[in-house]
Amino acid sequence: MQTTNKLPLDMVYHWETTKTNSLYLTQPIGDGKVVEYTWGRAVDEARRVASYLKSLNLAEKSRIGLISKNCAHWIMTDWAIWMAGHVSVPLYPTLNADTVNYVLNHAECDVLFVGKLDDWDLMKPGVPESVRCISYPLSPTNDFETWDDIVAKFPPLEENVQRDGEELATIVYTSGSTGRPKGVMLSFLNMAHSATGGLEVLQVGPNERMLSYLPLAHVFERTFVELASVYAGFHLFFAESLDTFVEDMKRAQPTLFLSVPRLWVKFQQGVLQKMPQKKLNTLLKIPVLNKLIKKKILAGLGLDKVKLAGSGSAPLAGDVLDWYRNLGLELLEGYGMSENFAYSHINKFGRSRTGYVGESMPGVETKISPEGEILVRSPGSMMGYYKDEEKTTEAFTEDGFLKTGDKGEIDEMGRLKITGRMKEIFKTSKGKYIAPAPIENRLMAHQSIEMVCVSGANQTQPFAMIQLAEGIRPKIGDASFRKELEDSFTELVTSVNKAVDPHEQLAFVIIVSDEWSIGNSFLTPTLKLKRNVVEDAYENKVDEWYAKRQKVIWQ
Repeated sequence: MQTTNKLPLDMVYHWETTKTNSLYLTQPIGDGKVVEYTWGRAVDEARRVASYLKSLNLAEKSRIGLISKNCAHWIMTDWAIWMAGHVSVPLYPTLNADTVNYVLNHAECDVLFVGKLDDWDLMKPGVPESVRCISYPLSPTNDFETWDDIVAKFPPLEENVQRDGEELATIVYTSGSTGRPKGVMLSFLNMAHSATGGLEVLQVGPNERMLSYLPLAHVFERTFVELASVYAGFHLFFAESLDTFVEDMKRAQPTLFLSVPRLWVKFQQGVLQKMPQKKLNTLLKIPVLNKLIKKKILAGLGLDKVKLAGSGSAPLAGDVLDWYRNLGLELLEGYGMSENFAYSHINKFGRSRTGYVGESMPGVETKISPEGEILVRSPGSMMGYYKDEEKTTEAFTEDGFLKTGDKGEIDEMGRLKITGRMKEIFKTSKGKYIAPAPIENRLMAHQSIEMVCVSGANQTQPFAMIQLAEGIRPKIGDASFRKELEDSFTELVTSVNKAVDPHEQLAFVIIVSDEWSIGNSFLTPTLKLKRNVVEDAYENKVDEWYAKRQKVIWQ
């Protein structure tokens, strides 16, 4: 693998001198207004905040927390922490007070940057009194020291601080889909290899535009947005809020766009509410209208300038992938983990295969264990789990391959297919093993479904719990619509059951009335389903459901 020997800060200094007056960050501040940061301004502010951090006389390589929604100051804070010789510890902006407290104490953070947040009042009780807090211009009301006052008061750090590649750069706490989050230790070399390898495969250059809106606390956004922009030198835009997302997309006109499966499904469902699939299919068959309709739909989503669209973090149903590709959007799935800085596999142009997450990225070795587990050795592989040598040892094979916890298979072109999670596989009362993910992907092809969880450990056959799409939920009070939907799901169960092995056939589906969200802990901050939370919530209903002997049950 060929990669740059330049570490993230080396690239920051490079653009500071070669693109001083070029726009780098565009930050919305409300009412349609934005603040724009050139490379020169962004690095200058980071240098001033680094001077401030050095003035605190913290211990060398102190851990410094950062809790905020994505914004320009998030990026500059990361740099400032590194310039001051410390380690950044990002926290998801949707955590509860208990998890905030756990992460800050576990990482022993002395300082916390408190940024743009919706629920600060719920998080604030988790911040120890000993932690010094600093606020951003877009922070909730507080009496902390402010970024702007620090920038005004402190001179810029003059030296180009160099960090060693093997040094710890950041601790990324996993989203905690099971139990307490683990602190993944990543070095500057992990970041350098992952960013440059990704740019090499995706052929990304300095003229791209990206909208940053997925949590920067997650490695997916950190690698392919923050670090990609630092290594390629392209223009980064930020989203203001969910309500302004369309305007934010139009402002950015992104050429690269990343999202997670749940949002790709939501975008699709939004289109189909306005234009049902049957009508869309009819229009796309008319040669004169075909290109016009496709362009109109992509423009409505703000994706008409996108040359590369990516999906990661969880599996995306093949039907959804094909739907976007049919519109002319080359939507490529990738695969990675916090433990390898999201640097593992990606589909390539002209070589993608529906249902597969692609080929190994440069420098990545992949093999399948005798038990069927995907093992990956990557330049992005973590240094280990913070303060947990036992779990670190468990995470790797003796020859240095990371145990992903995913089951998979590799085709003749080296493309990887995820067939389930090792720990998610459950056994029926008949002694047969079920991998829920492939069945869930088949169900997700139904456009009225937003999320699904297949379960049924120790039962005769598995079943599926379904959350309806947001636009569908208000309509279920209509008796005729409800009956139509029920018939549709009955057909879906029949169709899925024909496509799977007899022991995998669904006994029934449950349409749940609860909303699965981050707020009630059913989802992780990256919108992944917490399977154990979902199953625990409905555990006392399961016997009653089986006793009903119906294909579709409303809960």
